[in-house]
Amino acid sequence: MADRYRYWTVDAIVEDLDERRHPFHVAIENWEHDLNIGTVVRNANAFLAAGVHIVGRRRWNRRGAMVTDRYQHLFHHPTVEDLVSWADVEGLPLVGIDNLPGATPLESADLPELCVLVFGQEGPGLSATVRSAALAVYSIAHYGSTRSINAGVASGIAMHAWIRRHAGLVPD
Repeated sequence: MADRYRYWTVDAIVEDLDERRHPFHVAIENWEHDLNIGTVVRNANAFLAAGVHIVGRRRWNRRGAMVTDRYQHLFHHPTVEDLVSWADVEGLPLVGIDNLPGATPLESADLPELCVLVFGQEGPGLSATVRSAALAVYSIAHYGSTRSINAGVASGIAMHAWIRRHAGLVPD
């Protein structure tokens, strides 16, 4: 917890964060009880995402969130179609992040200011339904011998790319 929030109530912290949240959302598919969700939530808190959407199974391991889930707006969507419908109503395009053939490099992307960054399940990646509903799918360049990085790490990189494009310099 940042020093400025010591001794504050959870409600007071959320209220303060709500005044400064960025307009992007993040979503992660959770079909096989993905252990990266906690890291995605923690990253969303670090980069002040407007909301975190869990798609699929409602239950997830909160340990990786390091209690930051208390300060985030969390939403559950039982299906991808439910997420797509919600995003359509809100006017937020889905932007997939996955290491797929034909994906555009994130390093050259112009991420939309209003969007939902969507991360797939660890292993199978983005579902076909998300891929077909997404405005674009971006990949993160790899330079070593690994085929992929985990969804938690990818979420931090993608959110930081959004921050660099839309949020400007270091916060107060």
